[in-house]
Amino acid sequence: MIEALNQNFWLLATFVFLLSLCVGSFLNVVIYRLPLMMERQWRSDCCELLEVPPEKEEKPIGLAFPNSHCPHCQSNIAPWQNIPVISYLILGGKCAVCRERISLRYPLIELITAGLSLLLVWEFGASWALVGSLLLTWALIALTMIDFDHKLLPDDITLPLLWLGLAFNLQSAFAPLPEAVLGAMLGYLSLWSVYWLFKLLTGKEGMGHGDFKLLGALGAWLGWQAVPVIILLSSVVGALCGIALIVLKRSGRDVPIPFGPYLAAAGWIYLVWGDTITQTLFGPGGL
Repeated sequence: MIEALNQNFWLLATFVFLLSLCVGSFLNVVIYRLPLMMERQWRSDCCELLEVPPEKEEKPIGLAFPNSHCPHCQSNIAPWQNIPVISYLILGGKCAVCRERISLRYPLIELITAGLSLLLVWEFGASWALVGSLLLTWALIALTMIDFDHKLLPDDITLPLLWLGLAFNLQSAFAPLPEAVLGAMLGYLSLWSVYWLFKLLTGKEGMGHGDFKLLGALGAWLGWQAVPVIILLSSVVGALCGIALIVLKRSGRDVPIPFGPYLAAAGWIYLVWGDTITQTLFGPGGL
């Protein structure tokens, strides 16, 4: 079957494109609801610890319930109104009931998910590496947007992602298993060390613990050789973006900037072009 799909590239590309559009729609749900679910759980745990009743009863919420609804008028969204990208275009970017504007962000995430997935089809073809790279990419998209919104990298995504990377590398899909284990260790401990060094010197926390876990997960997927390159790429891009935001006065020097999106972007770049980057930087004629 894999050979048949490789011989019919456009069939594989079409299937992955349509699938990833649907996944992008689901990622929109994860990005919005998972932090809300975590916040509610934290409040519940605090009330239980302090032995006080909750302030108010809240409707249960999960990734599968309640049904998708308009954030303005709360009306349920019919299945035909929830087709990725197409429904947004048909409705003119507005709710079918109250006609309030729907954020352009939702179809953009769906299209970005589909576009990145197509690049992976081109790079890996029909293989287990394609399956793994798709799962990694979809998780990185969710983590990127959640970190942008809440400066939070949920353990519910980062920790399973680490173990999943090791599982795929049992057959050396992206790196030999010993290199993957070392990558997980090096990825976590490198940023963990920077965090504690910065805290001892300044008394401040320079980054969140989720950043350690994300880099550890990327190391588990891509091997220990990827970790220095990912740190270099993410640091350069993060510094440039931070300086740009300060210059444009969209954030002050004391406003925290999420580092997770830059780690995720650097990890994805290494996933696709890692060999070329490593050869350029460290190979003959490189740095």
